[in-house]
Amino acid sequence: MNKTQVKELIQRWRHTPEDDLRSEDYQHFRNLGSACLAEGDTDRLLTFLQDEKNQGIVKSMGFLLLEPLVNEVAKKEKKSVDRCQAAILHLTRTCRPPDLLHSSLQLIEGVHAGVISETVLALMPHLQTVLQQLQEERAASLGLVLAALQRQLSRLPVPYTLQQEQEDGYGLCRCCGALAAFVRPFVEQVKERGGKGGLTAEDEELRMELVKFCMRSLREPLLGATLHPGRKSPLWLFAVEIMVTLPAIREPCSGLLFFSRVRTDSLLDHSQSRQARASLAYLLFVQLITIESFPAVFSPVFVLQCNMEHVDELTSSKKESHLQKGLALLERSLEKVPDHSLPVSLLALSSFYSVPQNLRLLLTDCPMQHLRTSGLRVFQLFIHKLDAEAKHKFFRCMLKTSKHVGLESVIVKNIRNQVERSMKLEHSGDCFLGTDLLSLLRLVLCLPQGPETDLLSNMDRIMESLNLLRFLLIRDKELRRDTAVWDELIRVKDQYLIMLRVCISMSRSYYSAELKALREDRKQKAKESRDAARSSRLVKSLSVTQEQVSNMPPEVQHQVLQCALVTFDLMESLVIRIEEITEEKAKLN
Repeated sequence: MNKTQVKELIQRWRHTPEDDLRSEDYQHFRNLGSACLAEGDTDRLLTFLQDEKNQGIVKSMGFLLLEPLVNEVAKKEKKSVDRCQAAILHLTRTCRPPDLLHSSLQLIEGVHAGVISETVLALMPHLQTVLQQLQEERAASLGLVLAALQRQLSRLPVPYTLQQEQEDGYGLCRCCGALAAFVRPFVEQVKERGGKGGLTAEDEELRMELVKFCMRSLREPLLGATLHPGRKSPLWLFAVEIMVTLPAIREPCSGLLFFSRVRTDSLLDHSQSRQARASLAYLLFVQLITIESFPAVFSPVFVLQCNMEHVDELTSSKKESHLQKGLALLERSLEKVPDHSLPVSLLALSSFYSVPQNLRLLLTDCPMQHLRTSGLRVFQLFIHKLDAEAKHKFFRCMLKTSKHVGLESVIVKNIRNQVERSMKLEHSGDCFLGTDLLSLLRLVLCLPQGPETDLLSNMDRIMESLNLLRFLLIRDKELRRDTAVWDELIRVKDQYLIMLRVCISMSRSYYSAELKALREDRKQKAKESRDAARSSRLVKSLSVTQEQVSNMPPEVQHQVLQCALVTFDLMESLVIRIEEITEEKAKLN
């Protein structure tokens, strides 16, 4: 299209009522504007848009240029940015807000992955102006815009370290700061009108859209972010902004966490709602953001009981950031609970069953050492807070479900500690001294595969079991008060030790034979090596044809077999000592 045709087209547009404009007119207008931008002629485009004679055209069709203008700004070309920004500003003052809103939503939804942050940052200030100019459905429009923006930002990777945050290579942190500034006028509107009296229906709708925004923000990016408190951490500042916004719009954190599950599930889907509230609990109780405004009327046990749902959500995840937050939230929630105080009734709650099971899986399956270390510390703290009856039930459950020797050894050690504690108390009850103790001992003093049990794999549990048995025999005064209990204890002990002796004997025979075979194999290889060296100097390497005991190097095999035999000796010495104690006690009684 030549210049003459363009002028004629513009003249026709100036004198054509908007209702008479055709679809090809809209397409021509967009093509002409895009051509100016492609040729770098932004001055001519800005002049056309600001020309008084063209304001009717701009009002009718100017919204079509919003997308190409924003895309040009996103390119950050210094020569054109200022003029493009001025052109966008003129469009926001001239075009109808609904048209601009529709064009903006299309632009956001269709943004290319490589320019998400640049596009969002270029559009957001102008979009705020458009929303404030809307006369109808402002709240619903704000909700659409915020949801669209957050969907695109969720595609950006969340920085892991403080250095990555400060570098902000993908622009997520800048976008979060811009989002906080974007919603601030609407937050102030709700806050101001709420302070003057009751909110209108429109104000309440606006408030709920802001609540949805905060809940989505808590889930993404804040749930996946490693927060670094301080002014230099953009995501920390964004978290503070969200936590401050909620009470400002009459949505206190305590209500969201403890009493609003049904309503929050109506704002987001159930899974998203659970994640958002878990993130909120972490920010409040671990990072202590706005904790000063949290009501002090809630007891530590009530807070723990409510937070267990959020801990369950976090610790059932496979993501490192979620697991870290779940462990930190559980530890902080337990710290203020009095020791030995949690009643057995709490273990009937689903979260008090699932959280320990999540910890069990973390301790046994998680490949990250720092998470296993933290998990074991929190697991032990949880045990410490249970009362005697709850501990008894918990130990039984874990011994039946753990299926992991290391974790079972931790439980056995805790049983010993609790028996010792019960003996020191004046009103100890019978959970760890009477017939109830026997039910635990039957689970502890057993070999999973009978005489064929692999003693090396089960070494930790067996050693703790023997130490528990030795302790019970030494501190027998309390247990002998009930003759039936003592007799059953001796019977269980005898059965266990007989089976263990058989197992030790079989294992020692097997490993001694393996060690002997390994030594003979090494001698044979040495002889073959000497003979081969004598027979030919051309031989540069030897190939072993004998079948190896395992894939380990012979030196490592030898060391393992020797350690196994030492372990069996140690177990047997404990068995002998237990039998000696039994005989000594029998003579005294």
